[in-house]
Amino acid sequence: MVSSSFKTLLLMAGLFMASGIAAQTELDERAQIDLKDGITLTRAPVFQFNLRFRMQNRLGYTSNNGEDLSVKSVDARVRRMRLRFDGYVVNDRLRYYIQLNFARADLDQDAQGVVQPVRDALVYYHFKKDLYSGFGQGKLPGNRQRVNSSGNLQFPDRSIANGAFTLDRDFGLFAYWTIPVGGQEFQMKGAISSGNGRNAAPDVGGMAYTGRLEWLPFGAFTNKGDYSEGDLEFEPRPKLSIGSAYSHNDRATRTGGQLGQDLYALTNINTLIVDMLLKYSGYALSAEFFDRRSPAPITTNAEGQVRFVTTGRGLNTQFSKVLQSNYEVAGRYSLVDPGSEVAGLTRRTEEALFGSTKYLKGHRVKLQAYAGYRWQDGIASFDHAGNAWTFLFQVEFGI
Repeated sequence: MVSSSFKTLLLMAGLFMASGIAAQTELDERAQIDLKDGITLTRAPVFQFNLRFRMQNRLGYTSNNGEDLSVKSVDARVRRMRLRFDGYVVNDRLRYYIQLNFARADLDQDAQGVVQPVRDALVYYHFKKDLYSGFGQGKLPGNRQRVNSSGNLQFPDRSIANGAFTLDRDFGLFAYWTIPVGGQEFQMKGAISSGNGRNAAPDVGGMAYTGRLEWLPFGAFTNKGDYSEGDLEFEPRPKLSIGSAYSHNDRATRTGGQLGQDLYALTNINTLIVDMLLKYSGYALSAEFFDRRSPAPITTNAEGQVRFVTTGRGLNTQFSKVLQSNYEVAGRYSLVDPGSEVAGLTRRTEEALFGSTKYLKGHRVKLQAYAGYRWQDGIASFDHAGNAWTFLFQVEFGI
């Protein structure tokens, strides 16, 4: 079914662009095709359609333990296959953004076996250049690494801290306001959303309220580099962004708020995030801190089965250097430290990775690899139960 839908979408896009090309011979205001950033068809000032795709193919493995490097599990798959449409209609104030996914690992199959191909479906209205709002399904303004596109990462995957505490996508009303002040810049972002994640069914839970504030003391990054990992732009002057976000998910229905299994009882989830990013002359340093709390994180059913919210703290730090050859080396340290309420149900986990990337066409076409070590309970010794080595290679290709 997914394959059939994919073919149908491509056919529709092709027919749509073909009709626009034919219209060039009939209209005084001719449509223009641009191949610089995806495939863009524009008939200014009333219409624009942009088509992009990307895929991530990977091969990796995890060892049996810290002492035994034999294979415990293999990760050989298409991690992501995305198709994206964006542009405007009527005029450039009324914009749209649609993103669909087709890889099995990206479909977030629910408990009933229903796949979820729709990732983003948003309509935006731009009141002015620096003030706009959106309605639909998209990423909440949470931690910086999650808001970064998975195509703009310097490691193939986001951190384990992001995996435990991120806010992810939701359906609701979004607002964004950028305020220049002298040579500085402030960015205010907010959302009122369902709290149940993408493509959720109606339920009896509450709503989620999310706000984020960012301060850029040295002004805007080149080419919006504050939401792209690694300093591929070789910033000639230091650029810094400091951000903080807070989310209150009222009567949450899932273990991770917008993610995870359904809880056996409703509970509130409060998440505080603080992050920073510094770039200069090919160097990049980033850090994220998470603090998640819940008044009743553990829920049980009539049979005594348990589902819980992972409360506690998380940390992720990354440091990298891009060379003039567009080869990058990077390091990462991540921590998930569960709160005392759930410490008996999940383990403290830490991970250190060393990665390298060869950028062939920026983040659009690149080769990535990493090697790392993950350890449990704060004990890094190779013979400790649960510790393991991990290796992964990935090719990203897109337009």
